Amino acid sequence: MKRGFRQMLDEANAEIEAVSPDAAAALLEDDDTVFVDLRDPREVEQSGRIPGAKHCPRGMLEFWIDPESPYHKPYFASGKSFVFFCAGGWRSALATKTAQDMGLTPVKHILGGFTAWKDAGLPVEAPEGKK
Repeated sequence: MKRGFRQMLDEANAEIEAVSPDAAAALLEDDDTVFVDLRDPREVEQSGRIPGAKHCPRGMLEFWIDPESPYHKPYFASGKSFVFFCAGGWRSALATKTAQDMGLTPVKHILGGFTAWKDAGLPVEAPEGKK
C-alpha cells in the first residue's frame, strides 16, 4: 500500500483547521456558518444530530460541492464558512482537506467529531421518532 489512512490523516491534519467541540459550538448561532454532518444516514438516525446541521453523506461530498455536478447543493456555493463533522473526526478531517482542495473556504472540522460533541454535553437534536 502506497499510503494508508493514517498517513492520509496526518497529511490532511497538517493542512486543515480543527476546532474543539466548544469552539465549534460558539459558531452554532452564526448565520454565516454551515455545519455539515458527514455520517451515514443510519448513524444520524441512531444518535441524532447537531441542531441545524446539513446532512451530506461523505460519499456525496465532492458531487454536492462542485457547481458543475448534477448533484450540486446550493448551500455549498453560499460563500459561508463550513464546519464538517463525522462520528470521530477521521472522515471529517479527510473531507475538510478535500473541500479545501476543491476551493471551498473557509472550512474546518470538529476534533473528535460528533462523539466529542456529545461527550462535551453540547446540544443534540434527538433522532426522528425518538424524542
